[in-house]
Amino acid sequence: QVFLCVTSTLSVAVFRGRFVLEDLVEEMKKQSPALDFGPLQPDGRIAVQGSFPALRKLREFLLLKAKSLSEEDKREEKSHQRLRRKLQEHRGATEMRNSATEMRNSATEMRNSVQDEPRETQVVVLDTDIYHYMRSFHPKTFQANDLVISGVTDGDITTVCIESPGSKAGAARGLRARRMIENSSVELQRILRKERISFKEPSRGEKQRYKQLCERLKPRHPGVLILPYDTHVDVVGTSAAVFGFTEDLKR
Repeated sequence: QVFLCVTSTLSVAVFRGRFVLEDLVEEMKKQSPALDFGPLQPDGRIAVQGSFPALRKLREFLLLKAKSLSEEDKREEKSHQRLRRKLQEHRGATEMRNSATEMRNSATEMRNSVQDEPRETQVVVLDTDIYHYMRSFHPKTFQANDLVISGVTDGDITTVCIESPGSKAGAARGLRARRMIENSSVELQRILRKERISFKEPSRGEKQRYKQLCERLKPRHPGVLILPYDTHVDVVGTSAAVFGFTEDLKR
């Protein structure tokens, strides 16, 4: 069992001006009583620790709040646009100028209708190591026709967004992609483990030596994912694959 407890630093600064951040943090604590929350920093960041499913639910809760704010901003912007158009229409000029204005407005509305084509968004929150493993060994999980699938990594957690056309068929494809990613993540979480190999001397030479060793050993162990960092190397794979790689590296 490896991926049992993770720590993530969340930024709630985006909600500043819409919510009192301290009140929002209290709401987060009530929403996720199983998580441990650190102090709220002046820049809006807060450290959260707990089980991965609990962190995932909290992340989805915040994403829904952010999405509701975005939709509210869009409604306000459209309201302002309608008001500006009405003011322009009441500034009567010549018939020719009105005709030209109507043509420009018509063209703008056509462009906006294309740009504002509704999109359906599905969100999946993954452990970052599992996300990297899936990208390396199961890349087709993140590929589908008419879908835009992207990931944003924040420490131990990566948020995957699946955008699909707003049609019924597009939404169904997006939902299928989300379920495929979730099911794959659950299966990998069950079978994968991670081994961290810390550098004895976190110097440039030591880092380069480990990098060269890993590159030499990788062909012998195609089932492991090697993630190099400044002070250590993480090896992700099945128990047998990780054990075999680390034993070869020690030798």
